[in-house]
Amino acid sequence: MRKPLVGLQFLIVVFSFIYAPQVCGGTPLEAVRTKVDGVLNVLRDPSLKNETAEEIKKKRLWSIIDELFDYSELSKRTLGKNWAQLNLEQQKEFSDLFSTHLGNVYIDRILAYSDEKVVFDKERRKKKRALVYSRVVMRSKEIPIDYRMIQKNGQWKVYDVVIEGVSLVKNYRSQFREMLKKKNPEYLLETLRKKVGDKV
Repeated sequence: MRKPLVGLQFLIVVFSFIYAPQVCGGTPLEAVRTKVDGVLNVLRDPSLKNETAEEIKKKRLWSIIDELFDYSELSKRTLGKNWAQLNLEQQKEFSDLFSTHLGNVYIDRILAYSDEKVVFDKERRKKKRALVYSRVVMRSKEIPIDYRMIQKNGQWKVYDVVIEGVSLVKNYRSQFREMLKKKNPEYLLETLRKKVGDKV
C-alpha cells in the first residue's frame, strides 16, 4: 500500500521540517518554523536521550505533528471523489486512522534524522491557500519540496507535500482509488486498522 513516497522521499520531508530557517512571523513559513523549533527541542533534549524516555519523546513529537497538519483537509483531498462513498462515521475513522498511519511513519523517520540542509526560497499566497517552496541540499543534488498549506481559524497548516513534482495526496489517492474500485470502504478501513494496530 505504501509506495516510494514513504521511503527515501518521506525521509526527505522529515529533514525539511527539521532544518527550516528563521522567517518573519505570521506567514506560512513561520507556521512551519514554529513547529520545527518544537521538534528540535524534543530531539535535542538531553533528558530524552535514553531508551526509557522513548515513549515520552514520541508523545511530544505527536503533539507537534498534530498541530502542524490539517488531517481533515488531507483526508478529504486524499480520497477525492471517493470521500463521498464513506458515511460520516467512516469519514471520521478514516481521518483518524490515516493521520495515525502518517504520523507513525513520520516519527519513525524523524527519530533517526541526519544533517541534510534545507533552504526555504519563498512562499506564494492566494487568499487562504499558500504554497511554500524549498530545496533539500544534498552533496550531489538538490531536491525541490513544496508545501501546500491552508489557513483555518487564523492558523496555517500543511495538507499536502510535493516532492520533485510528486504529491503526497495524489500518491495515496491513486492507491486508495485502485483499492476502492475493487473493494468497499470497510475494506480500506480494515487495511488501515491493521497497519495502525501493528505499530501499537
